[in-house]
Amino acid sequence: MIPIDVLSVFFVAALALGAAPGPDNLFVLTQSALHGRMAGFVVTLGLCSGLLVHTAAVALGVAAIFETSAAAFTALKVLGAGYLLYLAIGAWRAGATGIGNGAAPKLPLAALYRRGIVMNVTNPKVAIFFLAFLPQFADPAHGSVALQIGLLGVVFIAATVMVFGAVALFGGTIGGFLRKADWAHRALNRAASLVFAGLAARLLLTER
Repeated sequence: MIPIDVLSVFFVAALALGAAPGPDNLFVLTQSALHGRMAGFVVTLGLCSGLLVHTAAVALGVAAIFETSAAAFTALKVLGAGYLLYLAIGAWRAGATGIGNGAAPKLPLAALYRRGIVMNVTNPKVAIFFLAFLPQFADPAHGSVALQIGLLGVVFIAATVMVFGAVALFGGTIGGFLRKADWAHRALNRAASLVFAGLAARLLLTER
C-alpha cells in the first residue's frame, strides 16, 4: 500500500489545490451565500461525489478517452456549460424571495446535491487533471495501482471536504447578513448569475 510519507505529501498538495481559487470553490461560495451554510455543505458533498466518479474513471482508464478524443472532450464541456448557463438564467430571474427575516430560499437539498455532482462530472478538465495527478503518487511496487488510485481519490476528497466546508461556512455566514435586505439579496442573485455565466464561458473556452 502507499507509504504514509507519500500520502502525507499528497494530502498537503490536495489541501493546497482545494484552497486555490477555482470554479468549484467559487461555486460552493455562491451557493452557500445564496442558500445558507447547509446548502454549501450539500453542494460540497455533491462535488465530492463527482470526484468519486473521476477517481473511478482514472482507475479504470476511462479518463484517457477525454484526453485523446476531441469529440468526447467537447461534448462533455458543452453539456457542462449548458447546465451552468441554465443555473445563470435561473439565478438572474430569481427575486428576493425569503428575505426580510434572513431566511434562505427553500431550494431542496437534493437539488443542491445534484448541482454539485453535475458541476463536477461534466468538467472534463477534472478528469484529465486526475489522470495526470493521481498516478504520480501510485507505485506498482506497492500493490494494485487501481486500489492505490482509489485510496488517493478518497484522501483527495477528504481534503476537499475540509477546505470547501470552510468556504461554505464563510459564504453562509456572510450571505446570512446580506439576505436580510431586499437589495442585497437581489445583488447576490445577480452576482451568482454572472459567476455561473463566467464559469460556463471558461469551460467552453477550455482546451485539452
